[in-house]
Amino acid sequence: MALALPVSLTDTIIALSTPPGAGAIALIRLSGPDAVRLTDEVFAGKRLRDQPGHTLHYGTVRDGARILDEVVVSLFRGPHSYTREDVVEISTHGSDYIVQEVMALLTRRGARLAEAGEFTKRAFLHGAFDLAQAEAVADLIAADSALSHQVALQQMRGGFSQELKDLRGRLVQFAALLELELDFGEEDVEFADRTGLVQLLQEVQQLVRRLLRSFELGNVIKNGVTTVIAGRPNAGKSTLLNALLNEERAIVSEVAGTTRDLIEDEVSIDGIRFRFVDTAGLRDTTDVVESIGVERTRKRVQQAALVVYLFDITATTPTQLKAEIQGLSLPAGIPVLAVGNKLDVASDPELLAFQHHPDTVLIAASRGDGLDELRETLLAKVRGGGLDRTGASTIVTNLRHAQSLEQAAHHLDAVLTGLSMGAGTELLAADLRHALAALGQITGEISNDDLLTSIFTQFCIGK
Repeated sequence: MALALPVSLTDTIIALSTPPGAGAIALIRLSGPDAVRLTDEVFAGKRLRDQPGHTLHYGTVRDGARILDEVVVSLFRGPHSYTREDVVEISTHGSDYIVQEVMALLTRRGARLAEAGEFTKRAFLHGAFDLAQAEAVADLIAADSALSHQVALQQMRGGFSQELKDLRGRLVQFAALLELELDFGEEDVEFADRTGLVQLLQEVQQLVRRLLRSFELGNVIKNGVTTVIAGRPNAGKSTLLNALLNEERAIVSEVAGTTRDLIEDEVSIDGIRFRFVDTAGLRDTTDVVESIGVERTRKRVQQAALVVYLFDITATTPTQLKAEIQGLSLPAGIPVLAVGNKLDVASDPELLAFQHHPDTVLIAASRGDGLDELRETLLAKVRGGGLDRTGASTIVTNLRHAQSLEQAAHHLDAVLTGLSMGAGTELLAADLRHALAALGQITGEISNDDLLTSIFTQFCIGK
């Protein structure tokens, strides 16, 4: 069971649910036991307390005899609302002055300004959805690509939660039998079939490990891929960045060392967000400013999720390319894609030297030749063959979920080890309880005030 938060659910809360600033419409949301009554006190139109839920009502908001605005009021009766409480949404004209006046009027009447994420928090506490689904609401709002939207929507609709529910359900029955054995400890009886438990644990562990493996991709979908374009001066890094972004973002010059600082911008490729970083050319230099740029490049390369090493086909041999990539001294696990530029001016022998070189794509950045193949190769590097575009496979995108899955996997391993060594029921039951608790933390079946506060304060106010 999720623990109740110190914030009282008897309060009626209010917040602006549309972005601040001038616009055509602003939406002010109230939720709580007095949402309808408070709105009725300032609304001149139909008497809202007599109206059914899921209805719209035109009228004016008045502060005494003074008309503040003409509005449309949307009325939702609990439990058939987002928060499962009575909810009123007031659509005003999008003036900051009007919004502040209406909200001040309602707070004087007794409404309380909502905390960040408090509407969604109330929905969770009232059982509208579990904690993983609540977190997916924030992910859906923040989604900036087709793929991040798809994954967040699937999680918000309960796909991930259902998979976890199935996992826990399979373990709970055996956990109950182990607990029963503890009650009859003196009689030395076994209610839980050890062979069946091993098989079940192996199956569940396999599913947990699959979810954990998906986090690497899920993190990419949610946060994007920091892709550093590195290489020697005049390899065409800035030209490549401009071609990928389809705009003149970086200055292109034949003068070596033109790029002195990092230039970053984002582009979505088939639903995955790449943050490309154009860097200073890697070379030894006595120029003080350029040397600072080179040092920044080396540091940024170490922090990359993916490195595109761009080289000039006409001025590089395969042996030199290998030495230059090794000279980056990349940490283990950072993939590198070698991209040969200027194929449009390269000779046949120069092209032949790299045509079958591993992890190498040949392009002409200035003309756009080979860019489609480059994009596909970048996607393949990120996906690793594990992306299911149909949405059938659950993808973990949340670090908290991944950490809880790691804990569950650790305790499941402990149970399996204990079974193989003939450990007593007390130890087996304890580790199995820890595994169940770790899985329960993801959906909020087991939670605490600090955890819930940490999660919901990351939401925007009004949601």
